[in-house]
Amino acid sequence: MLISDFANAAARELGIDEVRAELLPGDKAAVVRELRKQGHIVAMVGDGLNDAPSLVAADVGLSMSTGTDVAMEAAGITLMRGDPRLVADSFDVSRSAYSKIKQGLFWAFAYNVLGIPLAALGTLTPVIAGAAMAFSSVSVVTNALMLRRRPGDRR
Repeated sequence: MLISDFANAAARELGIDEVRAELLPGDKAAVVRELRKQGHIVAMVGDGLNDAPSLVAADVGLSMSTGTDVAMEAAGITLMRGDPRLVADSFDVSRSAYSKIKQGLFWAFAYNVLGIPLAALGTLTPVIAGAAMAFSSVSVVTNALMLRRRPGDRR
C-alpha cells in the first residue's frame, strides 16, 4: 500500500500488512516498478499530481474524477466518483466487458463461418444473407447490452 496520509490507521482498517508512507512521487514509481519487476501485477489508485508517475508505471492506473487532471490523464481508468470502493467494481466491469467482447467475436466468427460458404455455394439468396447479417449484428449488440444488467444493480 502506497499512501502518504494516515497510513498505519488505514492499513490496519483494511488488513494491509506492508505499508510505505510519505513517499515522494519518484519513490512511489520506483516501488511500483520494483513490484512489477518481481512479477506482480500492480494496480495504482491516485488522485494527485504526485501520483502521476506511479499511475503510469503501474499495470493498471486508476484515478478519481475528483482528483487532478494530470492524474486522470496518467491513469488508464478514471472512476467517476471519489469512492475507493469503486476500484473493485471497476475490475468486475472490466472482466465482464472482456467476456462480452470474446463472446461477440465468437458469434460474429461463427455466423461468418456458416454464412460465407452457404452464400458462395448459392444456397443463401441475397435477401436471406442480408437478414442473417442483420440478425448477427443485432444478436452481438444485444449480448453486449447485457452488460448493463448486472446482479446487485437496483435499476
